[in-house]
Amino acid sequence: MQTRVERDSLGEVQVPADRLWGAQTQRSLGNFDIGRDRFVMRPEVLHAFGLLKGAAARVNRDLGELDTGIAVLIEAAAAEVAAGELDEHFPLVVFQTGSGTQTNMNVNEVIANRANVAAGGALGAKAPVHPNDHVNRGQSSNDTFPTAMNVAVVLEVGQRLVPAIGHLREVLAQRSEAIGEVVLSGRTHLQDATPIRLGQVIDSWVAQLDAALDGVAAATAPVRQLAIGGTAVGTGLGAHPEFGARVAELLAALTGEPFAQADDLVAALSSHDALATLSGSLRTLAAAMYKIANDVRWYASGPRTGIGELRIPANEPGSSIMPGKVNPTQSEAVTMVAARVFGNDAAVGFAAAQGNFQLNVFKPVIADAVLESIGLIADAARSFADHCVVGLEPVPDVIEEHLRDNLMLVTALAHEIGYDAASAIAKRAQDDGLSLRDAALASGAVSAEDFDRLVDPRAMTGPRADPAVDTGGASGKDHPTNP
Repeated sequence: MQTRVERDSLGEVQVPADRLWGAQTQRSLGNFDIGRDRFVMRPEVLHAFGLLKGAAARVNRDLGELDTGIAVLIEAAAAEVAAGELDEHFPLVVFQTGSGTQTNMNVNEVIANRANVAAGGALGAKAPVHPNDHVNRGQSSNDTFPTAMNVAVVLEVGQRLVPAIGHLREVLAQRSEAIGEVVLSGRTHLQDATPIRLGQVIDSWVAQLDAALDGVAAATAPVRQLAIGGTAVGTGLGAHPEFGARVAELLAALTGEPFAQADDLVAALSSHDALATLSGSLRTLAAAMYKIANDVRWYASGPRTGIGELRIPANEPGSSIMPGKVNPTQSEAVTMVAARVFGNDAAVGFAAAQGNFQLNVFKPVIADAVLESIGLIADAARSFADHCVVGLEPVPDVIEEHLRDNLMLVTALAHEIGYDAASAIAKRAQDDGLSLRDAALASGAVSAEDFDRLVDPRAMTGPRADPAVDTGGASGKDHPTNP
């Protein structure tokens, strides 16, 4: 492999001749060979760094801190980083210094080398653009890394997570509209309960998603407060007094997100409570998706020896030994994603507690865990919507059979004949293997006419109606309630 010699404060380092990184990045490659196949620094963070470095160069130029020609070179190279055009030049892993210093320097070196080549210079020359003196002007790893990770998280929430959850809720709402009038047995404690409309079930899933997404939105707001301008310990040493606020303002203009400099820069460097809160809201969203996916799995169980009231799409063979088997694979994938998100939240909670004096030194792993959770939830939501929810169909015969056998329909009689008498009817039906109707008539507590009038599953899916009002529900022994 062809190499070139780069130098840093510790001496000379051999760097691959065709790579844009420099000495400090190369040292980190040798010192932190941990999880290289899995935990390379997330491109979202690197792209956010590109936005940040470009904005910093422009503000430094406007403040007279950088020569215009150098600032223009930095902005152009930083734009390539932000666009993902230089991703191959960022080889470092998450497990490095807890401040993210190596990644910040990786970015500084790549931008400087790319700018110098564009200016006709040589890789490693550090002229006319120097990675520390120019690209990192007015900055420290301690304020740039948390700024980049917050920007990355906010953009991923807005551009990836919110649209994906919106897509899932829209597909659920469409299915509710299409199949929502079907009446089926409710279930509590995994036991039979009073009837419910399928639309009420699906709409409850939509409500869960809406509430969880509202929580994510609320938790995202504090993440828009950026540490930039705090430099090493939050005091702003080495930066122009207006630098941080103006960089945050420019990032807001570039992204459309209302970023602002944090009110307390010491806190912004030493703690990441906002990201811990956001991670908790992602856990809540994952829990909502787990519940929805698990409900679908239960409703589709069997299909002949389980509940079997919903039919799910047959996406792939379910067994290598059992022919014709179809499994609820999309539900399983969502529930596994939820398990991963719960684990990530535990890691973030622990890492967020590791603020020592003026610096939290678990920044890279916080960024990695939160961004992974966002990506997994977004991908799972789209997959579940497109490969499962869109094809959900009720199985009317099974639903009707279960509804007829549901002894909790006796609840409709309790208001007329009392709880104890209704309970005795249900117990006799269960013990003697009778239908609810036959047990009720045998008790003498209710007439056939009253039973057929009162035990109306569709009417039971809402508040008790005025007896004088026609509910439009069906009546009769078989209770044909579903279209």
